[in-house]
Amino acid sequence: MSSAASKRSYTITCSSAFRDAVTALAHGRGVNVADLARSVVLLLPTETIRAYPDPGEPAREDREVVTLKSGPSAGRPWRRKPRLQVRISPGYDPKFIRRALAISLAMADGDATVFLEAPGIIAGGNVEALKDLEEEIIRLRAVVSALSFEPLPDGVTSRQEALHVLGFSPGRNPPTDIIKAHFRLMATIHHPDSGYGSHQRMSQINEAMDLLKRHT
Repeated sequence: MSSAASKRSYTITCSSAFRDAVTALAHGRGVNVADLARSVVLLLPTETIRAYPDPGEPAREDREVVTLKSGPSAGRPWRRKPRLQVRISPGYDPKFIRRALAISLAMADGDATVFLEAPGIIAGGNVEALKDLEEEIIRLRAVVSALSFEPLPDGVTSRQEALHVLGFSPGRNPPTDIIKAHFRLMATIHHPDSGYGSHQRMSQINEAMDLLKRHT
């Protein structure tokens, strides 16, 4: 089966601000919108993406105007929901893809961090498959930055340290729902039962969340 035949085009309705931010990020990284979505889908577990807040549908007054190109109304303007066209593998829900794109924006803004370690050495694999994997890794590196936090030697003692552990950049003061989303994201990645797990990091993530709960 060809690569083109194994992909599906999705229409992702969203706010015009979200559409413009995603488009600008893709353009700035030299990739397309589908690459942003695909990178997140490949990097993160499905349950992590589903748990991330959905940016949602556009407001009633948020519409874009396009000119119809065919049919009896050809040439007439049409007000429709802002949207993104994403062509990736079939089997996804548009809301799931919208969440994945939201994660890519959060990572680019420094509001989310993904920690990756080498899962091991691939031995005896098909040479062409390994070459394709290497090319995909290069593409992913151009789209996202995978950074891990170093556990604080003296533990979490302040709100800013807690936010740092949960992946927020200095000076950020995120709302509670975003903090919880970050906690779920970090916990999924660093849980000892995951492929990238770390008891030390998971312990400090829990410590950070406990401190934030006490100071809300």
